[in-house]
Amino acid sequence: MTMTPTDTASLNDTMNAMGARARKASALLVKAGPEARTKALKAMANRIRENADMIIAANAKDMEAARAKDLTPSLLDRLELSAARLESIAQGLESVSEIADPVGDVLASWERPNGLQISRVRGPIGVIGIIYESRPNVTADAGSLCVRSGNAAILRGGSESVHSATAITAALQDGLADAGLPRDAVQMVPTTDRAAVGFMLKGLSGNLDVIIPRGGKSLVARVQEEARVPVIGHLEGLCHTYVHESADPVKAIEIVSNAKMRRTGICGATETLLIDASVASELLPKIAKSLQELGCELRGNDKAQAIVPMIAATEEDWRTEYLAPTISIKVVTDITEALEHVQTYSSGHTEAILAEDTAAAERFLNEIDASIVMHNASTQFADGGEFGMGAEIGIATGRLHARGPVGAEQLTIFKYMVRGNGQTRPS
Repeated sequence: MTMTPTDTASLNDTMNAMGARARKASALLVKAGPEARTKALKAMANRIRENADMIIAANAKDMEAARAKDLTPSLLDRLELSAARLESIAQGLESVSEIADPVGDVLASWERPNGLQISRVRGPIGVIGIIYESRPNVTADAGSLCVRSGNAAILRGGSESVHSATAITAALQDGLADAGLPRDAVQMVPTTDRAAVGFMLKGLSGNLDVIIPRGGKSLVARVQEEARVPVIGHLEGLCHTYVHESADPVKAIEIVSNAKMRRTGICGATETLLIDASVASELLPKIAKSLQELGCELRGNDKAQAIVPMIAATEEDWRTEYLAPTISIKVVTDITEALEHVQTYSSGHTEAILAEDTAAAERFLNEIDASIVMHNASTQFADGGEFGMGAEIGIATGRLHARGPVGAEQLTIFKYMVRGNGQTRPS
């Protein structure tokens, strides 16, 4: 069902009804137990494969509309589905089915002098709203991780991916039904009306427990500013890679090229390269050549321009998440200046140092305050699947609850179970 933007009252009723159904589904999902949730995840993967032609046909409609809107190549890349990408989605669902079910994990237990037995036990958050833009694979990632962690999901995809996301959601719901679980455990908002987001931000009459935005800076900023329920999110992925004077040249060339150019439109792509002056004259031309051969535009400070011809970087460049084949380059005096630059401009997503000097690497790892800090590895590894989480809903850069890749475990909270034998508290 697609509603008109003016049908506000009906949309409000629809959204609140979705929230009520999700609340009931979340309770049934937990009660069903880990084996049923595992069965559902495997069935969801099977349904993705069985419905591959239908999903690709739906995606073709989205791609046609996106090209008509002249979306950027990076956004088109995020949106497009192929047989290989659908198979990857199915394998991702199976990967989530294989990770440990976090619900019921005893995080700690102890006995008090009065004989009370106290346990801290992991459990689901409840109903999670995920608002995202043009990446239809997020539909499967979010739905699977919510099911694995015993949460119901209300998904609101972007208008660019509406046909793709709806088709994927239908496959996920069929998989849930195959396993005897409620289809309402994963629901897609049935309209592209932006007012639906507003209703989600208000909490759906108390039935939405947390919101996770996954998309551009404007979307996340709006959610964080307007939400009346807790938010797990990040504003942007302004990631840095720092080449220390002790870096292995071969590693540096390969890692920087991969970190920037493997996929330029993802939040883990490196946007700024820092390199020590002591090695820049010899190493920067080689790194620059590798990047340029891959089609990357270079923007640098005065010292970088003196070594390799490139566009002059402005203050705005140091603050820009390009999500495109463009990189800012700064030649720095030493690690202290590199640390100062990262701490000034970092969005708290992912930062990397390339160094063979262990002391320098440890200093960087310890002093940089980001959700992910890497040593001698591409920032494109900032991904829940690469972390062994099966999948992720996003990279959280906040300081409360979840930080870094948000997988099934990060979609849980805990409660205390207290077992007694007639104890009463003294007056």
